Amino acid sequence: MNNIKDKMTLHPVMTFLILTGVIIILSGVLNLLELQQVVYSINPTTLEYSTDIASVVNVFSFTGLKYIFSSTVSNFVNFAPLSSLIIILIGFGVMEKSGFLKTAVTFLTKKMKKNTVTFILVFFSVIASLMGDLSYIVMLPLSAAIFKYGKRNPCIGLIAAFAGLTCGEGVSFIFTSVDSSLLSTSLLSARVIDIGYRMASISGIFIMGVAVILLSLIITWITENVIAKKFSNTIDKEEEMEDKILTRKELRGLLFAVFAASIYFLIILYNIIPGLPFSGNLLDNSQILYIDKLFSYNSFFSNGFVFVVTIFFLILGLFYGLGARSIKNNKDFVDALGYSLDGIGKTLVLILAASLFVSVFKYSNIGTVFVAYLASIFRLVNFEGLPLIILLFIVSALATLLLPTSITKWSIIAPIAIPVFMNAGITPEFAQIIFRFGESVTMGLTPILAYFVIYLAFLNKNNQEEKPISLFQAIKYQIPYACSAAIVFLILIVLWYIIGLPLGINGSTVL
Repeated sequence: MNNIKDKMTLHPVMTFLILTGVIIILSGVLNLLELQQVVYSINPTTLEYSTDIASVVNVFSFTGLKYIFSSTVSNFVNFAPLSSLIIILIGFGVMEKSGFLKTAVTFLTKKMKKNTVTFILVFFSVIASLMGDLSYIVMLPLSAAIFKYGKRNPCIGLIAAFAGLTCGEGVSFIFTSVDSSLLSTSLLSARVIDIGYRMASISGIFIMGVAVILLSLIITWITENVIAKKFSNTIDKEEEMEDKILTRKELRGLLFAVFAASIYFLIILYNIIPGLPFSGNLLDNSQILYIDKLFSYNSFFSNGFVFVVTIFFLILGLFYGLGARSIKNNKDFVDALGYSLDGIGKTLVLILAASLFVSVFKYSNIGTVFVAYLASIFRLVNFEGLPLIILLFIVSALATLLLPTSITKWSIIAPIAIPVFMNAGITPEFAQIIFRFGESVTMGLTPILAYFVIYLAFLNKNNQEEKPISLFQAIKYQIPYACSAAIVFLILIVLWYIIGLPLGINGSTVL
């Protein structure tokens, strides 16, 4: 019976292709039904509302099919995770092939309990939103390596890290570039009611700090007590019992790597600090907020961040290899560059299928129409207080399933929701925090998230079972985290509102 079930397991590539076909047909049906919804926006000069009609685009038509055939290649090539993944894996391969990762993980974790290692990994995954979407590219392969060289199943680390990245998407006490864009939208929406309203970038730092700690603890607990029990550890027992005392060569390599990487890090750091002699060369100085200078579209640091991290990884791996004598000549170094790219063919096919699915779904405009419908609820109900707060939380969570992009989603919801909140005596900054908490709950449950495919690809790459991990199985692993995060966030929101605790510096729940 189990063999029959294994054979019936649908490969993720086939799942993405089937989902693409479903979207094509669904778009045709919804377009035939003339499904559309009004989208409200605010003129920043006049503070008056303007409207636009969002309607479902029929992909099941000559024009839609023409789009698929003409854009599939370009969409694949320009698919955000693809190029970033390949570049990062080049640096990652040098770290792994040279032995740096194994030595570093052994050195840092040999005296730690496994729960502590998991908590540290999850904590850094939760706050990794500072790096934006690139956090997925960095943290997922790193989490697999940490568990692999820590003599544990790499899939456990991948699932925990992805839960931290997604549930922590909107939970950070560090003000990010996404937060900055959301704040601008919130402020514009607030000024429809109060033209002089102001919001601070650190207005939510207290509740966010508590959320980060609680979320890290609950994800760690679920990982060790629920997820870890689902995976068998097939690592060889003799290898597991081998001596963890590092050799003199390994320690020398580690010293070389840390010294060289520290110099590189200080050079990069100096070039992202404004106001010092010849500093700030990687910043976009046309911006006002520092986070925008660092991560705006015109920032040299933001545009070159993947390459900056890749060079950092290359330096760690190369200098470790030179010190430990695991890299003896240029051939060894070049071989290491392609080490993590070996056997990447299946991953590329998976990314191709995922890019097709995501591009067709975006072209259909179903997500935008769905979110516009959800936003319109705030114009129909007459809620106040906790019912209104819980409604925004639920709307944000549901909207994320079909439109994961935070900025686009909030630009549809905020112009309607924030004036309603202000009329109910609730601050825009609290509304934005509720939105961020709500979207974080379901971010890891939607394959429409472009970086979901990276999580799925690494799961199958590190899978120790014969059958592949299906798309729905990958989502199933995230459900306990999503449910727990929802409970934690709702408790925090309700307590903060009832008690009237300050959200942060110059931030409150009520007007």
